[in-house]
Amino acid sequence: MAVAATGVEERLLIGGEWVEAASGGRFDVTDPATGEPVGSVPDAGESDVKAAIGAAAGALDEWKALPALQRARILRKAADLIRERRDTIALVMTSEQGKPLAEAAGEVDYAASFLEWFGGEAERVYGQIVPPMNPTSRVLVLRQPVGVTAAITPWNFPAAMMTRKLGPAMAAGCTSVVKPASATPLTAALILRAIEDAGTPPGVVNLITSRSSGMVAQQLFSDARVRKISFTGSTEVGKELIRASADQVKRLSLELGGHAPYVIFDDADLDEAVDGLIASKFRNAGQTCVCANRTYVQAGVYDAVVAKLAEKVTKMVVGHGTEPGVTIGPLIDDRAVDKADEHVKDAIAQGARLVVGGERIEGSGSFYAPTVLEGVTPQMLISTEETFGPVAGITRFETEEEVIRVANESIYGLAAYFHTRDYARLLRVAEKLEYGIIGANTGIISAANAPFGGVKESGYGREGGSVGIDEYLDVKYIQVGGVGL
Repeated sequence: MAVAATGVEERLLIGGEWVEAASGGRFDVTDPATGEPVGSVPDAGESDVKAAIGAAAGALDEWKALPALQRARILRKAADLIRERRDTIALVMTSEQGKPLAEAAGEVDYAASFLEWFGGEAERVYGQIVPPMNPTSRVLVLRQPVGVTAAITPWNFPAAMMTRKLGPAMAAGCTSVVKPASATPLTAALILRAIEDAGTPPGVVNLITSRSSGMVAQQLFSDARVRKISFTGSTEVGKELIRASADQVKRLSLELGGHAPYVIFDDADLDEAVDGLIASKFRNAGQTCVCANRTYVQAGVYDAVVAKLAEKVTKMVVGHGTEPGVTIGPLIDDRAVDKADEHVKDAIAQGARLVVGGERIEGSGSFYAPTVLEGVTPQMLISTEETFGPVAGITRFETEEEVIRVANESIYGLAAYFHTRDYARLLRVAEKLEYGIIGANTGIISAANAPFGGVKESGYGREGGSVGIDEYLDVKYIQVGGVGL
């Protein structure tokens, strides 16, 4: 058994210096599996945020003027350093976030992949020479960095969600201020130490930790030097940020809530489908924006899928993420446990059948038993709200047309999944589902080389893939006259 991290003391990163908050205040970071302290970080105030923005603004001209090849080398070096430090970062992540150590190590590699991928994209920010309408003119199109950016990152993937934003920002020639979730700031600091150690100039990346997310957001949105903000979090907060962006017409990238349908057709490979469902639903104890929240199984295979799923879920091991064999760690806090329990009790009260789990695990830590419910209906909370916990609700359906309709009825449109061995159906259903990301015959969909993002109330903008860097670039058109013939 690995020993959970303790005594991890981190600081703010402002202008290349690791410093305390101006007030001297700090706050503890706790292990959700035990409630014990993991370490502490500074509790930044307004002056600290302003200093970080000033540092990013001061570093901008030098960084964007640096040849793309040199920015790419720094990003690749940072990716290498993150991988070299995998074990240390993963242990801290498990200790402050809860996910099993193997999952945390996987996330560290995933985080590194964004820096590596966008190192390549940095070298391919091409412009255009457009055929002129007038023979005495020339038309040039440039793509230039938007300027100072900010990244507001979530607690569920504290390493990867940060590099998914910093990678394209740095590659494009932008500088950044990062505000990680107050529950998981230690992982963020370790990632930024690797980026700094790779040779990143002072001020290009800056770290602000604070318990006052509203204060930090207000500073970022009111400062005209910050031209673009990327946020991963709830739809409700995303809507507030959209309103806040209006005063200065700031650019936003928003990855917001999800409520993914997971559809299993009767011609599916059932073992593959159940394994995919488990990978999607129970990874990180169900605390992902793209995890399956509504599972629809066609009537012909419904009983078989419920039985196969229940058998596998029963064997899941719940415990501290550092313990050998653990597959389900704690939820992030007691409020998350309350929500999962509320969804389960509501479903049972309205007629769903509890197949597996369905209870809090008493003792220290925020644990909830991996749960399967069958006979779930559209009126239940689990059918309309993100559970963000290890609870799978199964609904029977009859026809393809029916399941596409109910899958698309959600206000969310981040991710959707389905399993079929019918090639024509695969294409047809993928085209009809109103989601930004589709998993066809797989439950794992995230990758650095693919565009990640949603539609409807799941946000806008894309992270990852060849289009991810576009979010950090302005397009400039130059009309050159007097060229002559």
